[in-house]
Amino acid sequence: MAHIGDKQLGSGNPCFITFEAGPTHDGVDSAKALIDAAVEAGGDAIKFQIFDPNRLVADRKLMFSYTALVDKNSGRTEEVSEPLYDILKRRHLEKAQWKEVKSYADQRGLQFFATVGFDEDVDLVVSLGCTSIKIASADVDHLPLIRRVARTGLSIQLDTGNSTLGELESAVRAASECGNENIVIHQCPSGYPARLESINLRMLKSLKVLFPECGVAYSDHTPDHDMDIAAVALGADLIEKTITLDKTTRSPEHIMSLEPWEMTDFVKRIRDVEKALGSTRRMITSEQDAARRQMRRSIHIGVDLEDGAEITEEVLDFRRPGDGMPVSMLEKLMGKKLLRHKSAGERLDWADVDW
Repeated sequence: MAHIGDKQLGSGNPCFITFEAGPTHDGVDSAKALIDAAVEAGGDAIKFQIFDPNRLVADRKLMFSYTALVDKNSGRTEEVSEPLYDILKRRHLEKAQWKEVKSYADQRGLQFFATVGFDEDVDLVVSLGCTSIKIASADVDHLPLIRRVARTGLSIQLDTGNSTLGELESAVRAASECGNENIVIHQCPSGYPARLESINLRMLKSLKVLFPECGVAYSDHTPDHDMDIAAVALGADLIEKTITLDKTTRSPEHIMSLEPWEMTDFVKRIRDVEKALGSTRRMITSEQDAARRQMRRSIHIGVDLEDGAEITEEVLDFRRPGDGMPVSMLEKLMGKKLLRHKSAGERLDWADVDW
């Protein structure tokens, strides 16, 4: 079964909550502020993205379009296009800076992991002592990178995005062939924010059937947390939600991220849903049993009856509380004889009947 650090996924364990800060920080200070927010909200981990934009983006004029929030009160938005290189450059940190951020997460007791793009990024994540490495959906078919990550022995998280099931099967197989089966597969809809018709939450159940040895996660690209609650109810082992210090920041993903004041409620709602989901077994607690005894009925005598009288439904009554002979005994009582006189209104006890 998949695990991240010392936390097992699935099999009745609490949903693992990862707060994604990779696309929404703009330096060490904001990264640390987002770590603080994740800790205070009760998250399990924070995730960043480690890419060298100078290597990753060959065409520095390649444009990327997204929706930005202009005004929180009115909800007014605008469509923005800017070079992908510029976007990634804002998120870029040097190795020494990543070490500082990771050390800060360790001090706050928060797991830290990252999405990587190149072999040297994998080496950096390993040297930082991370517990997991994530592969972006765009790299699901990058089998050399997946094999490189698999050989670290760390937990592997695979984003799916627009990948096909065949590509996903190949990725899982590549990792498994390298001896690493500690894999978490993310149902990760495309779009920033994602369109509702692209989310396909039912895929969570399909992924559990198709990849029974893997953990199954949901990476949310929608505002608010309705889709996350639904994903937990459908059995997601891990939830990843993007966070920001300010939703109106002009950059991708801020619009559908949680601000610090929303994050605690987000975690609480997930934990409440988990508690409410309960067990697949029908179990009656002592409190429930006491409550149902008060509300259910016992069999009583409806009219005065003498010793030896035959018991029929017409001479009986059914009254609360249910601390006597239950109504479910009615058929077995039919035709039996009373052993003693009973007055109208008295409860019928087991010892009153000639069984």
